[in-house]
Formats: sequence, C-alpha cells, structure tokens
Amino acid sequence: MPTVKATTVSADDPQTYEDAHVHAVYDEIAPHFSSTRYKPWPIIATFLSSFPTGSVGVDLGTGNGKYLPLPLERPGSVWTVGLDRSKNLLQIAKHAGEREREVVWGDVLDGPWRAGAFDYAISIATIHHLATPERRRAAVKRLLESISPAHGRALIYVWAVEQDELSKRSIPAGSSETRGIEARAPSGKGQDVFVPWVLAQPAAPKPKATRKDKGGHQHGPEEKVAGSKEEPAPAASKVFDRYYHMFAEGELNELVTEAAGEMGLQVGEPEAGSVYGVKIVQDGWERSNYFVELRRWKKSD
Repeated sequence: MPTVKATTVSADDPQTYEDAHVHAVYDEIAPHFSSTRYKPWPIIATFLSSFPTGSVGVDLGTGNGKYLPLPLERPGSVWTVGLDRSKNLLQIAKHAGEREREVVWGDVLDGPWRAGAFDYAISIATIHHLATPERRRAAVKRLLESISPAHGRALIYVWAVEQDELSKRSIPAGSSETRGIEARAPSGKGQDVFVPWVLAQPAAPKPKATRKDKGGHQHGPEEKVAGSKEEPAPAASKVFDRYYHMFAEGELNELVTEAAGEMGLQVGEPEAGSVYGVKIVQDGWERSNYFVELRRWKKSD
C-alpha cells in the first residue's frame, strides 16, 4: 500500500515541477495505470447520461479515456472530446470503447478552442496535479470558459485530504488527516504530497550457470541439463512519486468561487444587475474525493 509523503512545491517554476513529477510519470506508467482505471464512477456516469442526444463535451485530463464512451445506455448519443498532456495515455484513450475517439494533446491550462464551444465539461482527478493555487484556479477558469455561458454544465473531481477506510493511499500515523465519512478535516487548505506508483518490471530469466551432470560432463551457459528447470528472477519494482494537492473540505468550492469572480461571473442564482453567472448544483465528498457540479447561466434580456 503506497504511503503518502508530504512535499514542498517550488514556486519559482511550477511548470517544470509538474513536468518532472506529473507528466513524465504518467507517460512512463501509462499502460499499467490504464489497466487499473476502467470502471466509471456512478455520479460521473449519471452526469454524462443526463445530456440530450447531440450534446458535445470535453474531458479535461481524460487519461485513458474511460469516460469517452459514456453514456453506455445510449452509445453515440453525445460526443466527448478528450484532452490530456500524456501522449501515451492519449494513444489508449483514442481507442476507448468500440470506436475511435476524438482526442487532443494539450494542457488543461491552454484552452485550445473557442469560448463556449461545449455543452458540458468534466475534469476528473486532474486539477489536483497542478502545483500552485494560481494554476489550479486558472484550470477552473479554462473549464468554465469552455462551456456555453447560457446552459453549459461542468463536473470536477479532486482527491481529498480525508481518505476513507477503503483508500489504497496509506496516511502516515499521527498525521492531521482523518479517515472515514463521519470524520472530516476542518475547512482550510489542503496538503501538497507525493503519492508513489509502484511499477513492477518484467521478470528476467536467471543466468545459466555452468555445471556438471552425473557423468562429469561440463555444461556451458547455452546448454540445458535434462530435467532441470529455469525460473525467472524475481521482478524488480520501480517507484514513481506523483505530485498531488490533496484538497481540504471547502477548498474546491472556494477555488470555483474565486475563478468565477475573476471571470466576472455571479455565483449563485441570477440577481439584479448580473448578466452572466454560475451555480453550484451539487457538491460533496465521495470515496476519498471532493466533487462539485456547476451550471453556467445567462440572464434573459
């Protein structure tokens, strides 16, 4: 079970920090990572199933593209474009499901499309890889800018400081993080951590040693004694430390509110004098993650 380790982010060059501790890691572990990510989460599946036929959306940080084929009960009814920084994961995402998918190589901070191009956007387990509050806030802005200002909807998931009893991420004893649904950390800032990914290397055959058989014949490395068994050497493991900002309770909603404010959007229901805004439809904590669902609105003339 991987043990979370606290880390300190270099604020001088967060992009270089992310390149080393996020992007390079995912390119290296892409096939193994993809093999562990195949089951859609219920709230996300329900969200994607709620859109009418013909809707177009974007998955910012699509990874292996497991959400691109959804909704499974109405295949092909909506079209989700996947964006990711890992070329190796995108190669997998491109063939998610039974048809070729539309994927784009890019950063969640880029916004390589016109404003309001999509009906919906999701960002699942991505924003927590950005190394500063400013960059995480900018990512939320790019997400809000990508969806229709009149009806666009969005769903964001990030890892929580509060891990449940089923979490595979082992929190060191004595740390301030609590576990379980009923025990939550107080509102505040999250924690910058390294979460290791253990990648087993392919087993290599043991070298053949020279030896003598019962007749005294010397066998070289290329020869095999009848009846002998050659077993592979134990596989070595390589550990990759991935950077995460694990969010505290209330931090994701605060991030959304700040991003919307910088865009000049009213947060909440339409009010007098407000033309554009965004509403938090639902938010919560699920299986060691915080999530928030958003809907943009435009006041009628």
